[in-house]
Amino acid sequence: MASNSSQMILQLREEFERLLRLVTGSQAQMATMDQMERSLFRRVLHLGFQLLRLFVTKRAESEPHAPLVKKNRSVLPYHSQQGRAYFSIFGKLIVERAYFYAWGGSGECPLDEALSLPERCYSDLLMESAELLGVEGSYGKGLQVVSRLLGLNVPELALETSVAEQSQMVKTYYNQKPAFPSAEEGSILVAQADGKGAPLVRREAEVKVRRGKGDKKTHKKEAIATAVYTIAPYFRTPQEVVSALFQKGEPNGERPAPCHKQIFASLNGKEPALKRLAIWVQRREGAHIVQRVALTDGAEPLQKQMLACLPAFPLVLDIIHAVEYLWKAGAALYGETDPYRAEWVEAQAFQLLSSHTEQVIQGLEDKAASLARNSQAARTLQTVANYFRRNLPYMDYAEYLRCGWPIGTGVIEGTCRHLVKDRMELSGMRWTISGAEAILALRAVNENGDWDEFHAFRRMRRHRDLYGSPLKSNRLDLAEHLDINQF
Repeated sequence: MASNSSQMILQLREEFERLLRLVTGSQAQMATMDQMERSLFRRVLHLGFQLLRLFVTKRAESEPHAPLVKKNRSVLPYHSQQGRAYFSIFGKLIVERAYFYAWGGSGECPLDEALSLPERCYSDLLMESAELLGVEGSYGKGLQVVSRLLGLNVPELALETSVAEQSQMVKTYYNQKPAFPSAEEGSILVAQADGKGAPLVRREAEVKVRRGKGDKKTHKKEAIATAVYTIAPYFRTPQEVVSALFQKGEPNGERPAPCHKQIFASLNGKEPALKRLAIWVQRREGAHIVQRVALTDGAEPLQKQMLACLPAFPLVLDIIHAVEYLWKAGAALYGETDPYRAEWVEAQAFQLLSSHTEQVIQGLEDKAASLARNSQAARTLQTVANYFRRNLPYMDYAEYLRCGWPIGTGVIEGTCRHLVKDRMELSGMRWTISGAEAILALRAVNENGDWDEFHAFRRMRRHRDLYGSPLKSNRLDLAEHLDINQF
């Protein structure tokens, strides 16, 4: 070895003494906080690198070189010391370890298993940090932060590969995740679903010199976002909800928050997404669940899939979408700027929330019949009436409010925005389906608050798959194990 652990410890003592002099010396009295912070940061990173190098050197020095007896009782003699590149969060180092080899067979390095080295050269801490930045923003921007902060240049392809590989473990992670404690759950089990387009990379065959009429610049594929959570009942009157919708007051009492919200999004289609939602829902069932409800907008294909996958869940049409249709009808009747339009919409919304939707439909149809048959206003009014008539089974809002159910899809609307849109539609983003699936899977893990737990699970599974043995859990107590006095 270029240097043994004793020499490295002496160098570390000197390095730490230099840091102490930097902070306490005469020049420090003239430094600003910013200057000192920047100066210390790089030096501390270098110190971390030297400490990590000392750690692997000590482990390599303690390795026995006696012939290695494998589980199948074959024997491998010691061959040599072999180096392996390891890109840590402090920088690149070479892990020197004993290599055991017999002619005609495959060699082994037992220290790889003891250190639980990853299959690739990049450390878990480094890649998990880069992935988190890539999950929240573009890969390139995230890697710029890594480069600027740590002075490390990680190839974008390495990050994309890591995201793709680790996203494959998301489903397995959630399949083994235990149920939440019933004491932390509400009594209403809620499922929601909605769709949001993700811009895809166009195939070369689809590229045209000039787009024709109706051709869109960006080709999108719908990502189906789903959410499941529990919540306590929230009892309101139709008038209270109308007052809140039109910003004339809030319902009495504190609005309960969703409990243990879990979200996901996928481009694999409605049926697979809703079947997965049904599995998640089933895991949340228990004696503590008293009521169940599913919410969607008025998209009929999505509603059909929701009813098929969750037949025991009464389906509710999102009240915000319903009121948006009222605004369209109001514009057809009074125009966009007439102040009576808002009064009319408010009155009709109260009728919907009082479960008098059939009266609203009749009024729209009567008014449409009184107008010129082919006028735009008549067509709009009839479209709104048809929309309400088709969704009538899902609009018994007075009963829903008496039960304390949620009647809005705010949770899934927010999921579509921050889980899908905020990443998929960053400036210039174009996705392959597999690339979008991978990033959406890891974004869901992060949004669900499972990032650290997921990666701990992933590391344990990887160790088992690579080395055929369970990973020993030995979380270091830094206060106990890293005593600076030893240096």
